[in-house]
Amino acid sequence: MNWAVVQRILGLLLMMFSVTMLPPIVFSLYYNDHSWLPFVEGFGLTLAAGILIWLPVHRSRKDLRLRDGFLVVAAFWAVLGTFGAAPLFFADSLSLTFTDAVFESMSGLTTTGSTVLTGLDDLPASVLYYRQQLQWLGGMGIIVLAVAVLPMLGVGGMQLYRAETPGPVKDTKLTPRITETAKALWYVYLAFTIACMLSYRLAGMGWFDALCHAFSTVAIGGFSTHDASIGYFDSGFIDCVAIVFMFAAGINFSLHFFAWRYVSIKHYFQDPEFKAYALMLIVLSSIVVITLFNYRGLSAPGETVINGIFEAVSIATTTGFATEDFAAWPAALPVLLIFSSFVGGCAGSTAGGIKVIRWLLIYKQGAREVARLVHPNAEIPVKLGNSPVPYRVVDAVWGFFSVYVVVFGAMLLAMMATGLDQVTAFSAVAATLNNLGPGLGDVTSGFMSLSDSAKWVSVVGMLLGRLEIFTLLVIITPTFWRH
Repeated sequence: MNWAVVQRILGLLLMMFSVTMLPPIVFSLYYNDHSWLPFVEGFGLTLAAGILIWLPVHRSRKDLRLRDGFLVVAAFWAVLGTFGAAPLFFADSLSLTFTDAVFESMSGLTTTGSTVLTGLDDLPASVLYYRQQLQWLGGMGIIVLAVAVLPMLGVGGMQLYRAETPGPVKDTKLTPRITETAKALWYVYLAFTIACMLSYRLAGMGWFDALCHAFSTVAIGGFSTHDASIGYFDSGFIDCVAIVFMFAAGINFSLHFFAWRYVSIKHYFQDPEFKAYALMLIVLSSIVVITLFNYRGLSAPGETVINGIFEAVSIATTTGFATEDFAAWPAALPVLLIFSSFVGGCAGSTAGGIKVIRWLLIYKQGAREVARLVHPNAEIPVKLGNSPVPYRVVDAVWGFFSVYVVVFGAMLLAMMATGLDQVTAFSAVAATLNNLGPGLGDVTSGFMSLSDSAKWVSVVGMLLGRLEIFTLLVIITPTFWRH
C-alpha cells in the first residue's frame, strides 16, 4: 500500500472541499440571516486538516496503484462526509449532535436525501443552500467516480459498458483521458443544472428555490428547502419540470456525454438499459395512476395523473421528492414504490439502487436458463442488444446481487436490534442502501426519531449503497491488505 499517495490525495481533496463552505457565507450575508460563522469555522477546520494531511507527503509523486485507488475511493466519501458535517454541527440554528450532523452531511453527499431536520421553512438560507450544495457536489462526484474511476478498478455498473459505449468510458486504466472525460461530464452536469434551474424559475419558483431544487433534482438527492418538499409549491407545472429532469438524471451519463459530443440522440433508443429503464417507469407510473383512480374516482383527474407519475419517477429513480405522502396511499402502492427503488436508475447516473443494467442481465440470464430446459444442449449467450455479454460480467452481476442480499439482511437485523419494528427497519435499510431517502413506518417523514445506533447503521448503508458495496467491503478483506 502506497500510503503517501493516498494521504496526499485525501489532503488535496479536503483542501478543495473546504472551499465549498464559502458560498453559503455569501447567502448568509445577502439574506442577513447571521449564520455565516459556522461556515467560517467549518472552512478553517477542514482547510487546516487538509494541509496537515497533505504537507508531510506533498512531494510524493508515485503512481496510484489498484489498491491505493480502492482506499482513496472508499475514504473519499467517509472523510468528506465527516468534515462536511462541521458547519451543521457548529450552527446554533440547528443544535445537532455530532451523530445527526454526520448523518445529514453523509445523506447529502451520497445523494440519499434522508434527513433528521424539521422546520426547514424557518431555517437560515445559508444552511438550506449548503444542504442542497452537498447533494449537487456529491452527484457530480458520483458521475465521475462511476464513469471514469470505478471501471478502471474493475468495480461498478459501468464496467458493463466498456465494450459498448464510445469514448473514454472504454479505457481500462487511469489515463489523461479521464481528466478530459471528467471535464466533459462537468459541462453536461452543469448544463443540466442550469436548464433545470431556469425551468423551475419559469414554472413559478423563486430564484433561490429554483437553484436549490435544481441542485437536488439533477443530483437525484431529494433534499428540499421546505418540509412539504415539492408539494409546498402546489404547482402542476413545477411537478412536470421535476419529472422531466429526474428522468433525465437517472439515465447513464455516458449517453448524455455522447449526445453532447456528437449532437445526436439516436443512441438513447439503441441502448438496452435506457429502453428497459424507460419501460419500467412507464409500467410503474401506469400501475400507480390506475390504482389511484380506482380508489379516488375521477375527481381531479389531472392532479391524480401528475401526482401518480411524479411519485413513481421520484421513488423509482431514488430521488425522494414528494408531492403527497405516498406512505398513506392505498393498497400495495407504498410497498411497490419502495420495491422499485431496488432497481433504481441506470449505471453511471446519479441514481441509487442496484441499477437497471444488473436487473436486465439477471432477467436475461433467467430467460436463458428457461430456454435451456427446453434445449439442454444449446449454447445460448446472454446478449445486450446484439452483443454477447462475457460470462465474467454475468458472474459479477450475480456476485453483486448475492452480496447485496447478505448486506441488506445484516443491516435489517441490526436495525431491528435497535428496537425498530419490521416495516420501519426494512424501509430504513431500503431508503439508505438504495440511496432513496424516504421510507415507511417511523421514517416516513424523516430519521429524527431513530436512536444514534440506528443512525450510524444508516450512515454505513448510505456509504455501501453509494460505493456499490464491493468498493467498501474489499478494504476490510484480509486479501486486500496481504502483500
